[in-house]
Amino acid sequence: MGPVARIAREMRFLDGLARTLWSVRKIDPDSDVLICDDFEQEVDKFADHTALLFEGERYTYRQLDALANRFAAWGDAQGLKAGDTVALFLPNRAEYVPAWMGLAKIGVASALINNNLTGVALAHCLAISGADHVITDQETIQATGTIRAGLPRPLTYWLIDATARDSAHRALDLRTPKIAPERPARGRRTGLKARDVALYIYTSGTTGLPKAAKITHMRAQLYMRSFAGATKANAEDKIYCVLPLYHATGGLCGVGAALFKGGTLVLRRKFSATHFWDDVAEHGCTIFVYIGELCRYLVNQPPHPNERAHKLRLAFGNGLRPEVWAEFQPRFGLQRILEFYGSTEGNVSMFNFDGQPGAIGRVPPYLRRNFAVRLVQFDIESEAPVRGENGLCLLCAAGEVGEAVGLIKDDARHNYTGYADKAASERKILRDVIEPGDAWFRTGDLMRQDEAGYFYFVDRIGDTFRWKGENVSTTEVAEIVAGYPGVDEANVYGVKIAKLDGRAGMVAITPGEGFALGGLRDHLARELPAYARPLFVRLQPAIETTGTFKYRKLDLVRDGFDPAQIEQALYFDHPDEQTYVRITPELYAQIQSGAFRH
Repeated sequence: MGPVARIAREMRFLDGLARTLWSVRKIDPDSDVLICDDFEQEVDKFADHTALLFEGERYTYRQLDALANRFAAWGDAQGLKAGDTVALFLPNRAEYVPAWMGLAKIGVASALINNNLTGVALAHCLAISGADHVITDQETIQATGTIRAGLPRPLTYWLIDATARDSAHRALDLRTPKIAPERPARGRRTGLKARDVALYIYTSGTTGLPKAAKITHMRAQLYMRSFAGATKANAEDKIYCVLPLYHATGGLCGVGAALFKGGTLVLRRKFSATHFWDDVAEHGCTIFVYIGELCRYLVNQPPHPNERAHKLRLAFGNGLRPEVWAEFQPRFGLQRILEFYGSTEGNVSMFNFDGQPGAIGRVPPYLRRNFAVRLVQFDIESEAPVRGENGLCLLCAAGEVGEAVGLIKDDARHNYTGYADKAASERKILRDVIEPGDAWFRTGDLMRQDEAGYFYFVDRIGDTFRWKGENVSTTEVAEIVAGYPGVDEANVYGVKIAKLDGRAGMVAITPGEGFALGGLRDHLARELPAYARPLFVRLQPAIETTGTFKYRKLDLVRDGFDPAQIEQALYFDHPDEQTYVRITPELYAQIQSGAFRH
């Protein structure tokens, strides 16, 4: 890259950073300005602009606010008070944001429950929410019938689309004049501060039951205002959102970019790869918010007549892997991609403002003192940070892989609110890192940073495993597997072989058109060192994901490579045959006995 290009890239980075920091400059933990105050300010400014398009319905800012006020009035009618919690168990729909925003107007927090949950996981999330009331609809209420073990307290279910047939549940009627659309008096939330809880957003539960992360008004403001600034959104923009509103990327980042700059949120109930480009073109969308796997699904689709007939100027989101990025941006003609990194409950966030492919963010050396994020050396086997003789953590050099941690301080950018579970919150704090007595938030993510300050995601702690004395990154191996023709999806993980140290690599593959297992072995031999090549291959029709498109690994690891536990085809990279061999019960027993040297 020449000097002119380098200067231009640096200017893009500084411009994006300045816009973002300016947007959040006034956020104060002790302020009485809450997230609902921010929303009402936008309503007053853009009252008759279109705020929301959903399934043929159009809502202006004024109408969206009236809907929020009805939820506030409903809460008042139930005797709810500041500090109480209501659970929202809904799919994406027009009432979602008004529901939690309206409850915030009377100081009530909302627990955003994943509408895909059933059984034990659903019961767990409802129980830890602390809610007595659940707002739901006719479609989603059916899932409560799968709860078998019961709940610690009785819950009242309110249907926002109730009919005469719904005699078993109560109706929350938002259409008739019974519930006034006027704003509750601001004095209704007197005494509340920005550090008080506005929402509970649950972790995705990729490795166990979800945890409820506390989202204060201050943190919600940080999400929504910063993305309104970072995306350079304006009142002419239409932001396309197919991500679930119960999660921060869609429900706060995407919503904030739209509604905190007078734009329009084009909301869909769920993602459809086949209808995506028709929808974006038809509504003249200018921005869309993504999760990386959503982009992978689009890349895996055959060419679409509207995939370049759009007005999109920006796609923003997280988890866009380098191999997908390289195809995604040029194929669909996107002017700009804004990748960011952040965790729902944590205080580490960063942006890749200048579009460096594959990077999740950047902290250049000359700004390092201004951003309290560091990489500390990490021992994979003990799953603990490495400490020096003085007991403090050892920092990573450029290019070295370590865990990302963020300094905890009592301000908007560095505050750590944790989970509803205090013990779980404490486990995410790392102490005595740079100096005795300090406290840092543990992201649980392994990264590396280059000389220019770009951060690159490597793997989740627990996903990286040891084999033949080497650390194997499941994410990096999955990228290589996904680059083989005909692989639609690849999920890599480690499995235990009896009598052998470490864990051997295994990959679950969703094969697509043109996939040939015979050539995969040679592909991996060319691209990966011997220790990183998966010994086991599992072919299955689909990879199980969470509601936010994250791969689930817990069940795959539990299944291992046992043909008695798995219906799908299983293969072993046989060292004697030099090819993949179908695993039978007999071969499984041989492998477990240590008959093969790997």
